[in-house]
Amino acid sequence: MNPQAITDFRNPAVVRKLGIEALTKELGAVGMAYFMRQFEIGYGDYTAERHELLEGVTSDEIIAQARIIDQQKQSPAV
Repeated sequence: MNPQAITDFRNPAVVRKLGIEALTKELGAVGMAYFMRQFEIGYGDYTAERHELLEGVTSDEIIAQARIIDQQKQSPAV
């Protein structure tokens, strides 16, 4: 970045461009891509989906299923 240039940091497009350039310079293109993936915006309504998926399921059922899975992992494969 040119220290003589005036940068409008209130402009999201400018900040995004400079940020990507800085990340690419420091991390390389692949590192920058991995870093950016950490901040992807999700989609959907997790709360509504969770209620729909778990409707009628009790905590006792969840615990019982977790114990079964844990036992299966501890048992040697036949």
